[in-house]
Amino acid sequence: MPTPFETVPYEQLSVTHWKSLRYFNIYRLSIAALLYVSLVFRPSSFAIFGLDSGSFRSTLIIFYVLATATSLVCLHYYHRRFNLQLTVNVLIDVLVLTLLTHSSGGLRSGLGALLLVTLAGAGLVGQGRLVLFYAAIATISLLAEQLVVALATDFEVADFFLAGVFSASFFGVAISASLLARRVIANEQLALKRGVDLRNQTLVNQRVIEEMQDGVLVLSRDGWVKQHNPRAEQLLGLGDPGERKLANYSTELAQGFSAWCQHAGDEPVLVRAPASGMQLRARFVYTDSSERDVLIFLEDMGRLLDQARQIKLAALGRLTANIAHEIRNPLSAIKHAGELLHEDVSDPTSERLLRIVLDNTQRVERIVSDVLELGRRDRAHCELIDLRQTLPILVEEYTGKEAIAADVVQLEFSGPATLYFDRSHFHQIVWNLLGNALRYSRSMTGSVRLSAQRGSREGWSELHVIDDGRGVDENCREQIFEPFFTTHSRGTGLGLYIARELCDANGGRLELLRREAGADFCISGRAVEWH
Repeated sequence: MPTPFETVPYEQLSVTHWKSLRYFNIYRLSIAALLYVSLVFRPSSFAIFGLDSGSFRSTLIIFYVLATATSLVCLHYYHRRFNLQLTVNVLIDVLVLTLLTHSSGGLRSGLGALLLVTLAGAGLVGQGRLVLFYAAIATISLLAEQLVVALATDFEVADFFLAGVFSASFFGVAISASLLARRVIANEQLALKRGVDLRNQTLVNQRVIEEMQDGVLVLSRDGWVKQHNPRAEQLLGLGDPGERKLANYSTELAQGFSAWCQHAGDEPVLVRAPASGMQLRARFVYTDSSERDVLIFLEDMGRLLDQARQIKLAALGRLTANIAHEIRNPLSAIKHAGELLHEDVSDPTSERLLRIVLDNTQRVERIVSDVLELGRRDRAHCELIDLRQTLPILVEEYTGKEAIAADVVQLEFSGPATLYFDRSHFHQIVWNLLGNALRYSRSMTGSVRLSAQRGSREGWSELHVIDDGRGVDENCREQIFEPFFTTHSRGTGLGLYIARELCDANGGRLELLRREAGADFCISGRAVEWH
């Protein structure tokens, strides 16, 4: 079992414990200083206590001043052994005040009341059973003083009765103060815990608001922006905090806010932000704050449209994949029947019509194959591809199959010239880009260039497929990667779309870069294996 004077770990004591002990020592020093000042400058003031300026009392008061000052200095530099420091302070008070009481004629002098204040202070500062120990020490000291007086002088029952009252008061005051201190400490710990929880919740809320894709504004009723998240700053271009009135950044939004204040509703407002040029959807929400602030949620309509487009394309992809499976079997039957029929046809007209059927059958079959390949985009088995070895073989295979001169496509290598990619996906991407480049190029020596080089991002490589054609029209740049968009009469509109989807599936990117002449499609991906 731990002793009362056992060291209490510093981390188990709150700051309030040490602060309370410091205030207690300041009180003790103040009492000692007042006694000393009264003794030196106004000896007559001790008449109310029955004191004079005798050497014993002077020595006792000087000792009390020095002891209280030493306790305060020790507490300032030594935050250890809390219970021991408090116990020494209380014992010194009990000893000094008991001796002063004895030399002043007993409890009738009134100095016993100072012991009550000391025990009350010790009860507020102390811990556990030590408070009862202090009351017991004070009681024993006071009764011992009365016993000495009774043995030395005439015995008076009233003095012992008064000592008993004081002793009972010692325990009552000490216990009451201890219970009060325990309640205060419990409330303090609860307040600290709630303060920490509130701070943590505030940090979480702040982080969530900062990372939101939507802009958030806190607006006063007169249209001043009080708070905002970084996304709102990007959308509206919020500037000087001293001029953050909503009308300074978006007149349409300010008008919408004014209309909402007059006729509150749940319908969002579509506005355009002058700073970013984006079309925004603003939604106004009441708050329960004392100042009746209003929350405004700003959503980028472009992002919402992109999300809707992605959902639409995903549904379209699933639908076309299912249709492609159903089309493939009858398509194969039509092709096979057409080829058999072609062997027996001798009429030129019938042969021309049959050739149209077979050509379009082959085109539909190519579309079906592209759609089915797109459905397998998520099954990527990445490996490190050495472009110096892979590209020459791939180009030779393509030019041989399409009967293109070997010098039309040129290869250039610099940097690591490696890509971490699914090999079959990479083969199809380059095959589609090569076909697209050759279709629009001049088909001369070096008309198409495949340039492998170090990427702009650390640890990435790039493969550029460049042609010397007319390039991509500015009006088509935004649609070039959309499915079924094509400017060629015999194109399917799926080649570039599939190429980009396969790049995304491998953690890479496919972009159309700007050039003064021709087109530059850039495949970028990691140059090393993923970890």
